[in-house]
Amino acid sequence: MATLPKRGIFERMWARKSIAQVQRETETSELKRTLGKWNLLLLGVGCIIGAGIFVRTGSAAALHAGPAVLLSFVVAGIVCAFAGLCYAELSSTLPVSGSAYTYGYTTLGEFVAWTMGALLLLEYGLAASVVAVGWGGYVVSLLADFGIVIPPQFTGPAGYTLMKDGQPVLVDGQTVTTLFNLPAFLICLALAALLVRGVSESAKVNNAIVAIKVSVLVAFIVVGGLIVLSNLGDLVTRNWTPFVPENQGEGKFGVDGIMRAASIVFFAYIGFEAVSTAGQEAKNPQKDMPFGIIGSLVVCTVIYMLVAAIMTLLVPYNALNVPDPVAVVVDSFGPTWSWLAKLIKIGAIIGLTSVVLVLMYGQTRIFYTMARDGLLPGVFARVHPRFKTPWINTLLVGVITAVAAGFFDINVLGDMTSVGTLAAFAIVCLSVIYLRRTAPNLKRGFSVPLYPVLPLLGILACAYLITTVPWDVLRFFLWYMLGAVALYFLYGIRNSNLQHGEPQDRAPDMGEYVAPVGQQP
Repeated sequence: MATLPKRGIFERMWARKSIAQVQRETETSELKRTLGKWNLLLLGVGCIIGAGIFVRTGSAAALHAGPAVLLSFVVAGIVCAFAGLCYAELSSTLPVSGSAYTYGYTTLGEFVAWTMGALLLLEYGLAASVVAVGWGGYVVSLLADFGIVIPPQFTGPAGYTLMKDGQPVLVDGQTVTTLFNLPAFLICLALAALLVRGVSESAKVNNAIVAIKVSVLVAFIVVGGLIVLSNLGDLVTRNWTPFVPENQGEGKFGVDGIMRAASIVFFAYIGFEAVSTAGQEAKNPQKDMPFGIIGSLVVCTVIYMLVAAIMTLLVPYNALNVPDPVAVVVDSFGPTWSWLAKLIKIGAIIGLTSVVLVLMYGQTRIFYTMARDGLLPGVFARVHPRFKTPWINTLLVGVITAVAAGFFDINVLGDMTSVGTLAAFAIVCLSVIYLRRTAPNLKRGFSVPLYPVLPLLGILACAYLITTVPWDVLRFFLWYMLGAVALYFLYGIRNSNLQHGEPQDRAPDMGEYVAPVGQQP
């Protein structure tokens, strides 16, 4: 072990990984530049479309924006575009594993990298819980179509009054108070067990799942659109008047509600980072990367707006505060379309299962990388002797996501996910500014246009959307981050490989981790 001179606490906090080392790793890459702009666009569409549109759109419309949730998707898409361009520049400059965590470690230093790791726990770990709750909602709805009823007490978070169509559910004349979300809890544990065994998704399976997700939404848009057009005038008068409900304060409707809903539907765009990580394989990253990122965001925004329009036209927006809003709307198509409703629910369940799996995998990989850097205990990188996966790490992630999905409200979980993701995106934008100032001569495959305006707008937009989240969620977020900071000083800074001069991204007796391949939500 190398002996380094003693440094002050501040200097140690901002210790950075070597950019030269990162770029040397890049130069040895054998990846071929085979992806054109249309490949990148389709990659982005496949990665973005997923859990958000199936799960969070309903609550955004019901509680905050009403039919104007369509505008919320535009706002969220623009914010993602700012962050996406910054991701593209960093990935073309530092195209390494670890994504935002590694970007932070290389540009702003170890403390920021640790902070990013804590934020990514919200982006991946809690996001998996959100999707699991949505998965449970679609499963409950599908089973009910076949006459199988799960006791309603076991289909929601602890201590909440079960609602349907905006009204409390009654059993024997009494309102139902949910105790535990059993389906969401079980899917998290089941997928954690699969990840321990080293489940690997081939490209063909991934493409099939993407095709299923897109097909479900296309079917929903086509059939729902035909039903809407057959009675457009009456539906607009009944469910879209007023289009922007009167502001009731505290982020409920009006312009404030539109912005609040933007922080909710922001969840639907998580996954566009996958385009930025393809920088090494783009034929012409300078032109193809912005086309792929912005193009995929535009396509998905249009699809999302069409879905939201049909949802709020066919069903009163105040009845959509459920984990499975698309299922509620397809049930309103009528008995003629009952077969399609079942197919759409099955397609949604398949797609959401894959998303939960990939999000949980993503969280295990973050823990694994941090453990190999010495910032977390080595047990998080210890691999199973037979399955060659970080089994203790994976089981812990499974328990965390299962408990969160089983006992907490989907809206609280979703808000925490959005806050963590927005904060992470703001740090990515800041990293671009920092790297431009400290290393202006670095070779960049792609550069953010209109620098520094767009990165600054990205930081400000992310910060603004964070402020629209309820104070109780922000208070929990602040306590969470204070706990993360305390853990860094108690453990991370004392055991970091970088602080002790050890080789980076290595830890003794950790074995080799073979990771599955998958798409983001």
